[in-house]
Amino acid sequence: MKKLKCVFLIIFVILSAANLNHAQEKGTLRGVVKDSTNSEALPFGNVYIKELSAGASTNNRGYFVIPSIPSSKKYTVIVSFIGYKTKFLEVTIEPLKITELEILLSPSTIELQAIEKIEYLTEDENVPDIGKTVLTPKELEVIPKGVETDILRSLASLPGVQSTGDVSAKFNVRGGESNQNLVMLDGMPVYYPFHAIGLFGVIDPDVINNVEFFRGGYPANYGRAISSVLKIITKDGNKNRYSAKASGSLLSAKGMIEGPIPNGSFYFTGRKSVSNKILKKFLNENELPVDFYDAAFKVNYNSPNFFSGTKFTLQSLLSEDNLKYSDVKKPDYKWSNNVWGFKIFAVGDVPFFLDFGLNLSSFKNEIIPKESGIKPKLNEVYDFTISTDFLYVFDSKDELGIGVDVKSVKSKLFLVNRFNFQADVGLGDIGSNAYLNYKFLRFSNIGIDLGARFNIKNLAAKGDLAEPRISFNYLFTPRLSFKAAFGIYQQELTTITDEREVLSLFDPVIIIPEYLKKSKSTHYVVGVSTKLFADVTIDIEGYYKKIFTAPALNENKTSFSEPDLLESKGESYGAEMQLKFDWNPFDVAVAYSLSRAFKEVNGFKYSPRYDSRHNLNFSLTWNLPDDWQVSTSWVYHSGFPFTQQIGYYDRLAFNNFLNDYNIYQTLIPVQYFGTKNAARLPDYHRLDIIIAKKLDLDFVKMNLDLSAINVYDRKNIYYFEQNTGKRINMLPFLLTGTVKIEL
Repeated sequence: MKKLKCVFLIIFVILSAANLNHAQEKGTLRGVVKDSTNSEALPFGNVYIKELSAGASTNNRGYFVIPSIPSSKKYTVIVSFIGYKTKFLEVTIEPLKITELEILLSPSTIELQAIEKIEYLTEDENVPDIGKTVLTPKELEVIPKGVETDILRSLASLPGVQSTGDVSAKFNVRGGESNQNLVMLDGMPVYYPFHAIGLFGVIDPDVINNVEFFRGGYPANYGRAISSVLKIITKDGNKNRYSAKASGSLLSAKGMIEGPIPNGSFYFTGRKSVSNKILKKFLNENELPVDFYDAAFKVNYNSPNFFSGTKFTLQSLLSEDNLKYSDVKKPDYKWSNNVWGFKIFAVGDVPFFLDFGLNLSSFKNEIIPKESGIKPKLNEVYDFTISTDFLYVFDSKDELGIGVDVKSVKSKLFLVNRFNFQADVGLGDIGSNAYLNYKFLRFSNIGIDLGARFNIKNLAAKGDLAEPRISFNYLFTPRLSFKAAFGIYQQELTTITDEREVLSLFDPVIIIPEYLKKSKSTHYVVGVSTKLFADVTIDIEGYYKKIFTAPALNENKTSFSEPDLLESKGESYGAEMQLKFDWNPFDVAVAYSLSRAFKEVNGFKYSPRYDSRHNLNFSLTWNLPDDWQVSTSWVYHSGFPFTQQIGYYDRLAFNNFLNDYNIYQTLIPVQYFGTKNAARLPDYHRLDIIIAKKLDLDFVKMNLDLSAINVYDRKNIYYFEQNTGKRINMLPFLLTGTVKIEL
């Protein structure tokens, strides 16, 4: 490990020094690309300089930088973004200066897309991006939905991502547990991003500008998760005019207002459940009396007379779910999120970007027993983080990224045993992380992202000081590239879940206790990406993930002195393929993965519940005239493992995190099972269809869609009831619809 660290340090020094000798008589083109109708940033578009046959892509904030351009010349800059009219600009580059551009693109109609869609190979095709998927709001809209459009449920359409049932939007990535994924909203962690016991997410899709999802091998600026990172960037709000949106479905109603303020913009959105009858379809006609809401706002300020080039942002996300049964013999449940953030984003006079943030994120999960005999439980998490990220772009096109954060986390878990003794098994600690990464991008056919993340002070659990990362991209031809990545990842917080629970109602989030090691994994990823034609792309990736340690619930606890958590190990490996074919008016996407996953606890190795060998997702979108659109999706996966039930026996009951019993019982009937997860459920497949229509009237715009879920009513098994052995199926054939109005 020491030798590896020395190699990283030497390479950083050499690469940085190499930039000092670069030619000086050149200039830089920098700017931002926006939507002309609302001035929202357009991320991941193309900016191309015709005379140089070179260019760059915009980042997730719409910014781009093209350094080292021969100066004192005029150039034709071509800016393109799918769904927008391509723009041509004449620009003169001054020596030793940065030429700034603000480029506004106008949306095009579906018919115009065939004309406006022009392909340019930009020089940042060599940027390492293995395991990364970018999603836009338009892509989310055409993915068939359970009830409403939802980013978390949409992830299951990607290769390497699995969901264990129609009921839950919780996801597993490349053989990792669902608690090993990090969800960030504008850099702020959201600890429980789900509504209605996990059916869909708390983040309103209408506020999303873009999504970056890292399935593995992600760079050093992302940490605190050992499987995946979901990075959601929200809109700023319409800077041109005031507007309002309202929409309704069979589950909820929501509204949004946005508009300009002096030197800035804002948005406010709110959503409230209006009926839970539709949820019975997800739960085999069982009652789910859940009442929920979420609300979010964002205010931006950017004045040329006050720190020019700097944007200040204040935002918040609030959500709450209440599950209240009319039967006093059933307990009630409550979940809530409170996320607040203040950010400063600065663009300097030299090619650098600064991102500073303060955020407070809290989560509360509670069981209210009433007369059920179940003991009360309360879980609270408070996270206050200060972070700074710095990015510098050299004239050679290389990039240097530096960042540091200080995180104060307190987790509380209040439990009551059968003697009414209260205990708080939570922890509180302060941790700090720093990262350093260098992107070697000076050659058009090769890119290297070399970095490391440093744990300056650990949070509670023991862990390694450094997490080295490296990713690589080599272009054999402009249309064929080879990619690879390696990284070590650690995680300090975890959600305690019981694998035996089909539907979990209490998932406490805690800091991993000091008697266990911090969760740790290593990723090895290789891949090939090719553009067969201008409209056809194929990405193939293979991976191996080794989980050295992760906390697991002690399912066989037989005394109060035994720990509730044990160390587990795991490994997973597989191959993934994703094909995209865009041929106006059709868009086709095919995702397939072949994978295996294993988990080991107390020396026993088994396949976890989410292990599925074959996963296939086929989607087709047909853009019709007069703003009609038809989207269809067919999903298949082989059966998940399950443990067969053999019989019953009586056992003394001991309180732990997730197992409750009646206060008057000393012996409880316990099911006797065979070898854990030795059997497999039948295969799963389902066909969904969406028909959508846009109406643009004089005073209002309307979006109407009708979704048919499980069109041929496939009887996909969910589980067998332990008490009766009855088969419980997943979602049957279901018709849902939404109406959206925009003023």
